[in-house]
Amino acid sequence: MTAITTKLDFKSAVEYHYGQFPPAAVDYGKLMQPLSSASAALARYDQMLKNMHNSEILLAPLRRQEAVVSSRIEGTVSTLDEVLRYEADREDEDEIINTHHRSEAVEVFLYHHAMRRAQASIQDGAPISDFLIRSTHKVLLSFGRGRDMSPGEYKTEQNYLVDRNRKHVLFIPITPERLRDGMKLFHAFINDDSWETLTRIALAHVEFEALHPFKDGNGRIGRMLITLMLWKQGVISAPHYYVSGYLEEVRDEYIDRMREVSRSGAWTEWCVFFFHALETQAYKNLQVSDDIHRLYEEMKRVFREVLASQWHTIALDFIFSQPVFRNSRFTGKSGIPRPTASRFTRALVERGLLTTLEPASGRRPALYSFEPLLKIVRG
Repeated sequence: MTAITTKLDFKSAVEYHYGQFPPAAVDYGKLMQPLSSASAALARYDQMLKNMHNSEILLAPLRRQEAVVSSRIEGTVSTLDEVLRYEADREDEDEIINTHHRSEAVEVFLYHHAMRRAQASIQDGAPISDFLIRSTHKVLLSFGRGRDMSPGEYKTEQNYLVDRNRKHVLFIPITPERLRDGMKLFHAFINDDSWETLTRIALAHVEFEALHPFKDGNGRIGRMLITLMLWKQGVISAPHYYVSGYLEEVRDEYIDRMREVSRSGAWTEWCVFFFHALETQAYKNLQVSDDIHRLYEEMKRVFREVLASQWHTIALDFIFSQPVFRNSRFTGKSGIPRPTASRFTRALVERGLLTTLEPASGRRPALYSFEPLLKIVRG
């Protein structure tokens, strides 16, 4: 964030670690055990991804929840339900609508939208580059307060990380004048295969946050990059890994550990913290993903019984990927014949599988939620 220096207290501020990235070395003796544990946890999680043939559908709600939590770390407070209601009112995938929804819900949705765009670019062969990072940032800040924060453009003024009361400067990132060189080093490092992969990702994350290259949105972009780097480097086979839950729980330590890197060169200690975060969140993600998969398998049987139609799996996939939806979207976008889709909705409501959030009113279609899935994702 930018700040007016005359109103801030700089007594406890830590400055960027000029000339110290990448570090000359880290102590792999201290990293061996936490690195091994993190690698094992990620391997178990990835095995689940490989066994889940439709992870893009089943884990879609988790991406929305990651957007909620990652944004909340930065002070943008919304809920999963708000974001899903906003999505339900969009007719087009690329449409950003300005409706009765709170701007915070739209801003959180844009995290999910930006991540999807970045994923699509990497699937098309794009590297994690300046262009990809700036394009992702441009989407992230394309609405609401973000539009005034130079979307897609690197900072031209000094920015600061401040405390919760916005009075004390905690960290002074790299200056705008030296940012270009800093980003060149950053990109060279993330492509340097001489570093062990998880160590490289750990160091890249703290470096990106220390560079703080944008006027706003740095934390959210930085946490997106964790997932994208894990995926790009082949640690996980699909870009469905969400670390913000753990980092929110230990937010103060998260910030302190990053500051300590610049204050005292505590790169090894940062890596130990980061590996523990990866391990802890991998097991949490594994549990939630397993619960979602179990629910899906159970619902396959239930939907087959309740709907008694060849379209039951398509209906199930639609509802898992969009657990809050308007009836018009289900009947118009699911690919199921409209009369059949309308019958499905009635049957699922009668069975108690769908909850009516808003009844149909005039030309406005009814709004439904699939609570069995949402209860799992909300946690």
